[in-house]
Amino acid sequence: MSSLSYGSLLVVVLISFLVPLLIGFFPFIRVPAPVLLIVFGIAVGPSGFGWVKVDLPVRVLSLIGLAFLLFLAGIEIDPRRLRGPIVRQIGLGYAFSLCLAAVVGFGLGAASITKSPLLIAIALSATSLGLVVPVLKDARQSETQVGQFSIAGASVADFGAVLLLSVFFSMSKGSTSGKLILLGGFVVLIVVAAATLLRLGTSERLTSVLEMLQDTTAEIRVRFAVVLLVLFVVLASKFGLETILGAFLAGAILNFVDRDSMSHPNFRVKLEAIGYGFLVPVFFVTSGLTFDLRALLHSPSAFAEIPLFLLGLLVVRGVPAVFYRSSVGRRNTIAIGLLQATSLPFLVVASAIGVSLGVIKPVTGTALVSAGLLSCVVFPLVALILLRRTEADASFSVELPRPSVQTRSANSRTWVSQIAESASFSGERQNHLG
Repeated sequence: MSSLSYGSLLVVVLISFLVPLLIGFFPFIRVPAPVLLIVFGIAVGPSGFGWVKVDLPVRVLSLIGLAFLLFLAGIEIDPRRLRGPIVRQIGLGYAFSLCLAAVVGFGLGAASITKSPLLIAIALSATSLGLVVPVLKDARQSETQVGQFSIAGASVADFGAVLLLSVFFSMSKGSTSGKLILLGGFVVLIVVAAATLLRLGTSERLTSVLEMLQDTTAEIRVRFAVVLLVLFVVLASKFGLETILGAFLAGAILNFVDRDSMSHPNFRVKLEAIGYGFLVPVFFVTSGLTFDLRALLHSPSAFAEIPLFLLGLLVVRGVPAVFYRSSVGRRNTIAIGLLQATSLPFLVVASAIGVSLGVIKPVTGTALVSAGLLSCVVFPLVALILLRRTEADASFSVELPRPSVQTRSANSRTWVSQIAESASFSGERQNHLG
């Protein structure tokens, strides 16, 4: 134990502390915090000054941070958003997105840009729910119609991408059909677990004990959430599936069974404090530490892949927003499309898995993550500008209502009469001067 060094971890947590302060002191820096965390990780890592390396403590906390990030993303999935007319539009949009992903992925494969078109297609089909939700909340758009479409679309895309990645590119060996059977068994187990948790939630004795311990040093609800997360991660691993699927579904199940928010209003806040306050930033900084910038700069072909992947994100996830135009209008549709094309954490995970399996080159994975970084910088910023313009137009139309036909007619008659009176006055004046 004494041989372990925590110097690298100290630098990592120091970066996670300083980045929000930097954004707070300089609010004109309109870059999402995860992007800055990765950039600072690149700067202090092997591709930069070489001050920090990914040792055992950093690696372990980074893996836990990734699991917690997917766990918190699963919590954001609200089944109530996936009801009514919105379901049809979201479903059509995601189906169209998968078709576009296949075309783009296999097109890049035909151009010899990638050896695994399917992995690239799955990677491009994801939306970063963990980044989109904070952007919408900060802009006070999460409860609007635009926010609901964006969050619902991102939820479906995130879940679908994690599921597809687990089936087709799991680190465990086995055929796709065998993995589908295992996935079916895993789903059955999840349903049983959810039903059991719902039944336990009806126990008055258990509920009273939870309420008694939830705000003490026991923090019993938080401990239960951690147990559920680790349990589902272990089960996913035992079933030969990706652990990120277990983490994601653990969050979704917790959101489903945790309906009594009035008795523990700070429960979600406590979970977010653990995740976003400690573990998740470690994952993002570590992603920067492992980012091979030098290989990317020394490979012009890989560097040229960055705009291609960025365009692929925009096409695969942005274009399907056209299905929402009838509900939200043209400008809001473009904003939703840009938000849906924002992706980073899943690209980091997918590229790491692809490199580990040997289906994509490390430099290609770096280019894919670079495209994700650019999407987080550019797309949300442009989307928020469009949403603000829409709000400004709406407030302007409310303050200056359009006159009715009768009012315009009366105004026209007044205007005509004023011209006639002015002309009559001008004629009389000329006669008088003559």
